[in-house]
Amino acid sequence: MLVAIGVLGVILPLLPHTIFFLLAAACYARGSERAYTWLMTNRLFGRYLRNYSERRGATLGTKITTIAMLWGGLALSAWLLAPSPLWLNAILAAVGLGVTTYLLSLNTLRD
Repeated sequence: MLVAIGVLGVILPLLPHTIFFLLAAACYARGSERAYTWLMTNRLFGRYLRNYSERRGATLGTKITTIAMLWGGLALSAWLLAPSPLWLNAILAAVGLGVTTYLLSLNTLRD
């Protein structure tokens, strides 16, 4: 279930995906070594999970792509919700600033 939510998070702009993949990895590590190995060696997102869980960071390219997609998704959400109340735009901006701050605080790993 956590992997499915993580996959949705890749597609939907405001739903985080990394946390759900990390939670799935933690559950799989305790319950199914085969599923854990599959998740951590997956060709699409395994490298990102390993970087985050083992080395506590992300590459510069990952950070730039993630921040660009984040703000693009937030802008699209604001545009689709237009005309939206000011409080809703403030929430979108706060989410964007919070996630951007967090991403920038991560260690920058070399490729």
